Amino acid sequence: MATLRILTANLWNGGADPDRLAALLEHHRVDVAAFQELAPEQARAVARVLPHGRLEPHRAHLGMGIALRHPAEVSRLPLPCRDARLARLAPPGWPVGERGLEVVNLHIMGFHVWPWLRSHRIRRAQLRGVLAYLATSPARPRVVVGDLNATPGMGVHRRLARHLEDAAVVAARRAGRTPAATWGPRPGSPRLLRIDHAFCRGVRTARVEVVAIPGSDHSGVLVELEADTAAAVAPDSRPQAPSR
Repeated sequence: MATLRILTANLWNGGADPDRLAALLEHHRVDVAAFQELAPEQARAVARVLPHGRLEPHRAHLGMGIALRHPAEVSRLPLPCRDARLARLAPPGWPVGERGLEVVNLHIMGFHVWPWLRSHRIRRAQLRGVLAYLATSPARPRVVVGDLNATPGMGVHRRLARHLEDAAVVAARRAGRTPAATWGPRPGSPRLLRIDHAFCRGVRTARVEVVAIPGSDHSGVLVELEADTAAAVAPDSRPQAPSR
């Protein structure tokens, strides 16, 4: 069974060590890497390992990108503050079914960012934009990944979980454990909250692993998918248009 490995990681606005990040991608044989808070030196290191996709590094917590092992179409989904990045993987270059697979990379505004009222409005607008986009083609196999700045139980996570499966929950239940936390107050500190996520639809989750990102306050989430046999989408479980 062919598999596809997707990593999502917040790089702490350039804090993650570039060379060790590149080595991590090679060690885990990552096929798709979705980054948040990507800085120029990190983008150069990543491109040595995953030469395709689109990396758009920046300072001030705005850098984003999707790095790919093989060529694929990459575009933006306009959202307030930070656009989502989209990668559409298609056969024969990728081990996906006839419908292909779309990877959506998100970085939702933190609820803790001052001024709080503005941050709350941006978070809600980002979520509305993502849900509206997902509703345009509900049968398309997708993986939505990124730093959502939301733990399970928060509105952002709850709304996405209505329409897609939380891959970490699926894998944890299968293993008889609970999903691991992904964020701590500083690099190397114990992880306290699970705010980095991977949501799936139309593909089977084979394995989820939380991996250390040297120099970042976030751990990465590595998702291994059985992507060449996309699961059928049940008609009664398709995403609904977001409420106004």
